[in-house]
Amino acid sequence: MTATTTPLSDLDAERAELLAALATARSALTATARGLSDEQAGERPTVSALCLGGLIKHVASTEEGWMRFVTEGPSAMRYDLPAGVTWDDLAAGTAREFPRWAIDRQNDFQLLPGETLAGIVARYEQVAARSEEIIASVPDLSATHALPEAPWNEPGAMWSVRRVLAHVIAETAQHAGHADILRETLDGQKST
Repeated sequence: MTATTTPLSDLDAERAELLAALATARSALTATARGLSDEQAGERPTVSALCLGGLIKHVASTEEGWMRFVTEGPSAMRYDLPAGVTWDDLAAGTAREFPRWAIDRQNDFQLLPGETLAGIVARYEQVAARSEEIIASVPDLSATHALPEAPWNEPGAMWSVRRVLAHVIAETAQHAGHADILRETLDGQKST
């Protein structure tokens, strides 16, 4: 994965530093899958349900969702529940119906039939390029939106573009660490 697609010299120092940090975290994540077959990228070598291909898919999807939040606000990240289903039902796994967003999130963590590692990495590169365009074009990193209503979000919380970007960097770096463990468990290789 390339460092950035936006020339850093065209950005203010803060945006350039944040995008460079995100590019570094992305690179660390995708490096863990270098040289793997599609089959290996879908393997779950630990007791968790995580696989390398799924981690990359999840991070790409998460970044894409947060960039929609930057441009569209909380409506871009809705967590509606089906009629008659509560958050407690969902958490307990007893919901009679699961919302589409929860199913999509679960699918993000696995390589589905027909998906390839190359395709997932290519999609992540597209997401990264779009994120860089969005961050470069946002007039003010201090612009805020209310977080969508969800049990994991503080009620009434507002996040700035800067805070979203810091969150995406942290999420990407955290999953790069998970990916290192998975890769080392798969074949003993270290990405760093």
